[in-house]
Parts: sequence; C-alpha cells; structure tokens
Amino acid sequence: MENIHLIYPEIFISLSIMLILMIGVFKTKSSNLVYSLSILVLFVSTGLIINSPINQEIYLFNNSYKIDSLSHFMKIVTLISGIFVLSSSYNYLKIENIIKIEYPILILCSILGMLVMISSNDLIVFYIGLELQSLALYVLAAFNTNKLQSSEAGLKYFVLSALSSGLLLYGCSLVYGFSESTNFNLISEKIILSQYGNVFGIVFILTGLAFKISAVPFHVWAPDVYEGSPTSVSLFFAVVPKVAALTVFIRFLYVPFLSLIDQWQIIIIFLSLASMIFGAIAAIGQKNLKRLIAYSSIGHMGYALAGLAVGTNSGIHSSITYICIYVIMNLAIFSCLLMLRRDNKFYDNIEDLSGLSKNHPIISLCLLIVLFSLAGIPPLAGFFAKFYIFISVIEQSMYFLAIVGLVSTVISAFYYLKIIKIIYFDEAKEKFDQENYIGLKITLALSTAIVLMYFVYPSWLINIISNINIL
Repeated sequence: MENIHLIYPEIFISLSIMLILMIGVFKTKSSNLVYSLSILVLFVSTGLIINSPINQEIYLFNNSYKIDSLSHFMKIVTLISGIFVLSSSYNYLKIENIIKIEYPILILCSILGMLVMISSNDLIVFYIGLELQSLALYVLAAFNTNKLQSSEAGLKYFVLSALSSGLLLYGCSLVYGFSESTNFNLISEKIILSQYGNVFGIVFILTGLAFKISAVPFHVWAPDVYEGSPTSVSLFFAVVPKVAALTVFIRFLYVPFLSLIDQWQIIIIFLSLASMIFGAIAAIGQKNLKRLIAYSSIGHMGYALAGLAVGTNSGIHSSITYICIYVIMNLAIFSCLLMLRRDNKFYDNIEDLSGLSKNHPIISLCLLIVLFSLAGIPPLAGFFAKFYIFISVIEQSMYFLAIVGLVSTVISAFYYLKIIKIIYFDEAKEKFDQENYIGLKITLALSTAIVLMYFVYPSWLINIISNINIL
C-alpha cells in the first residue's frame, strides 16, 4: 500500500468517470459541463503522473502491474494526446449535433484502458485494459447515429476487432498453457522449457497486436473506419491508441519473449516491410483525406515497428521518438481538417482543398509544413523521426529493411506533394467559414511549431527518452 500513490491517476480517472456520469444523468443539458470536466480530469491525471517521477521499476498487485520509466513517459504522452483530441473536437461535435455526455466519458474509459495496458505486467491485466479500450472505441466509431457510414464503421470495427481479440486471447492461453503463468517475468523464466509451443502463442498475440496498430496484413479495417467515423473519432483512432499499442509491443517483445528474439524478429520485420510498402502504394489513389491518413498511418506504423525489430535499446528509443512525433503531426493535420467547414458541412475530400492557399493562407502554410514533415523532408521533425529509425536499423546491419524504408519514403512523398500542389496551384473554391476555433487553433499552432522548430533543439525529446532502458 505504500506505493498506492503510483496508481493515483488510474484511481482518479475511474472515480471521475463515475462522478461525471452521475452529473450527466441527473443534470439536464449538462453536455458542455461534462465535456469541460473530462478535459480537467485529464489535466489533473497528467499532473499526478508528472509529480511522481520514477527512477526504478516498481511492481504492484502481486507483480501484475509495473510502474517504470517507460510506463511513466507513455502515460504522459497518452493523456496529453487525449487533452488535445478533446479540445480539438468540441466545435465539430457541436456543429454535427452529436455533443452528448457519453462522448467524453467514452474517451475517458478508453484512455483508462490504455493506462492499464501500458503498465500491465500480466496477460490478464493486459487483456482487461485492452477490452476496456476497445469497447469504448466500438461505440465511438458508431457515435454519429445520423449517418449510415458511422454505423457501418462501428460494425466493421467491432466484428474485426472481436476476431483479433479472439486470436490474441487464444495466443495468451497457449503461452499460459506452456509456461504455467500469466506473469510476464515468470513467463520469461520458463519460456525456454517449451520454446516451440510458445512460438505459436507469440504468433497469435502479435496478430492481435498488429490489428490494433493497423499493420499489414491486419489493416483492412482502418480506411473504412477512419472514413466512416466522425472526424473527431478518426483523430482519436489515429493518435492515442497507437501510443498504448506500441508500448504493449515493447512490453511483450522485450520482457516475456526476449529469449525468443530469433523467432519474433522475423515476424516484426515482415510486418514492418509490408506496412511500409503497402501504406506508401495504397495511399496514391485515394481521394478522401481521412482514407489517405489511414493508409499513411499504416506506413508510419511500419517505420515504428522497424525500430522494434532491431532488438536494442537504441531501436526502442527511436520507435518511441517516432510515435511521439507521429502523434504531433497527426494532431496538426486533423486540426486543419476540422476547420474545413462551409454552411455547417464538413469537407474531407482532397479536391476540397483546391486553391486553399488563396483564401486561407495560414491553414495552408500549416498544412504545407505538416505534409512535408510526414513525407520526411528535412529539417522538419518527420525527417528526424525517420532518421533515428534508419540509424538504428543500419547499426544492426539490417540493410534491406533500411532500403525498403527509404524507397517507401520516396513513394509516399508523391501523394503528400500532390496535396500541396492542389492547395497552392489549383483553382480556388468557395471560402470556408471563419469561426473562432480556439481549441483547434491552439492545437494547430503548438503542433506546427514543434514540427517546424524541432531541429533547433532535438535533444529535449531524445534526453527524456534515453532514460527509458528496457534491456
């Protein structure tokens, strides 16, 4: 009990969800209040984590819950991302007439599940966190009941996610059967005794996890769900769950299954190569911005997995750095997307950006910076993210992986540059509405500034992440 303060954020969010739900039910017209309280809860939770620095590994609940530098940092990234997602979504929800008390509460439930996943050191605890996250996401995808596309997106995500969860649970049961434990530390001690049996379990577990980050060939849900879901939910899908899922990949690969690195390394390399190539090529023919971002995210997850495939601390650090910069870039591009409104209708096709620079020069400039960064053009943050990954890969003489990554970067640059060409050189369309998007403007300004100015002092992020030692 002396370390109970380390899980204050989880306890606080759990109690807050119940309290906010009661406020929403018993107080009429409380959607705005519930929304504001939810953002406040995330702020307070972030403060609680920051005020309890971690210099060592601490285990809770019979070694099933782990608090260390990795969980500390990734929880902060998750909560801050959640704050920006909620603050950016308010105007969209209000205009679409779907601002209900359930929306921010579902976001909080999903984030709570992610925090549990990030600190899990046991198969059962991990699965509880995963399902808490997923159940909220099913509902969020189908939240806009006024549109058939949203209901379809929710159903597709539910069916495919249920299948992946079944495969993952089957993998967990195999690992438990062969190692006689659900605790990560105990599994790592006994895994060699039944090496081949556990390899089957690893394959099923990695299949389930690959679905969560939409890695090829488990990506089929992403484009349809991104396009059909409300744009604010697509933003949440594109940003926050990816952080938790990458942390779980690190937890699984480098704690219970580290001794079987020769087996799982091949799987991770395949997932990385397939995701990078497919993400780059499939996005070329897209006409909808949300579908394009979905395919783009598939490619970006491929780069993040390339860092994990290396099997060194520098590879893990490069993947964590990559996911942080990826989150910032996606917050910026979705902030621009959520400003494209005319006559109470939001536009998300690439052709709707035609001549945007002539009527909205600031939004166009921000999009230019972010798209160049996504393409990996120096000296923007996206270039450094890829650079760190390639350095880690080349250090381990995995040249083929690095070459494929470079080729995929060149291919993906085509569709990013095509959007820039449409924004700056095509004929201008009717001007979009000018609203007082306070939350969106703050998110866009901060994220664009970080992407643009990262090269001035890149070591601020590297120094923080370098303190995270897994091996």
